[in-house]
Amino acid sequence: MRVIFMGTPDFSVPALRAIAAEHEVVAVYTQPPRAAGRGQKARPSAVHRAAEDLGLPVRHPATLRDPADRQAFADLDADIAVVVAYGLILPQPVLDAPRLGCVNIHASILPRWRGAAPIHRAVMAGDAETGVAIMQMEAGLDTGPVLSLARTPIDPSETTADLHDRLSRMGADLIVRTLAELPKGAEPQPRDGVTYAAKIDKAEARIDWSRPASEVDRQIRGLSPFPGAWCMMGDERIKLLRSSIAEGQGEPGQVLRGMIIACGEGAVQVHQVQPAGKRPMGADDFLRGWTMPTHLG
Repeated sequence: MRVIFMGTPDFSVPALRAIAAEHEVVAVYTQPPRAAGRGQKARPSAVHRAAEDLGLPVRHPATLRDPADRQAFADLDADIAVVVAYGLILPQPVLDAPRLGCVNIHASILPRWRGAAPIHRAVMAGDAETGVAIMQMEAGLDTGPVLSLARTPIDPSETTADLHDRLSRMGADLIVRTLAELPKGAEPQPRDGVTYAAKIDKAEARIDWSRPASEVDRQIRGLSPFPGAWCMMGDERIKLLRSSIAEGQGEPGQVLRGMIIACGEGAVQVHQVQPAGKRPMGADDFLRGWTMPTHLG
């Protein structure tokens, strides 16, 4: 088929590569290059770089509201558009332009966790499973009927980064199978069980040690690697990136032993940290160069 691909971050790249191996990708749409790094040089997106590696034409309009951009999209005469974490809202004329419309790869079991941060929210909520849904896009926020669905358990040790990479690969496999079966019917999403995965706010990242250990553990793993749950160790702000539930009781924030920290109920063991301005490191390496305070803030 003639496919338009629309995506921006690393999560989208496996799907682009998988589709390009099976179909004619007539254009890749992605977010414009953004200033990044110390020099604030314009840096193309992960999808932009992957498309260039594959020799595919790239377009990066700032919006899709301009009639000329919409016409250019329609002139591609595509059979379908595949959207994966693109970052722009598609107006109705764009949704309607391809012969089979636009489909979206969404990293949740819809209708649970519609919205911007489904992977973070699934980990933070302690969900036992998640998955990938291929959805026919419509004007509502992730409300369209589902063409196909794949499920996977969430391991109690997984971080958002771990799950992100696994779901990205699952999405690539599922979209190839789904495109091979088109046109086929789609199932309307259930009315029950709708939840919304709000964009992660950095204000959510500071750890409140008075909360139960289960919640603190999920916060640490759910916000890893970005924005990173953090606490104060003396005068230093430290990100905590991996953890597990541990045995122990004490005052909230009390360092019981090593990197086992008391919470409002129970304790967590921290396995990976990132001091400000440094790379992530294992807890053992961190302890060899750091004098732990008696309490964390």
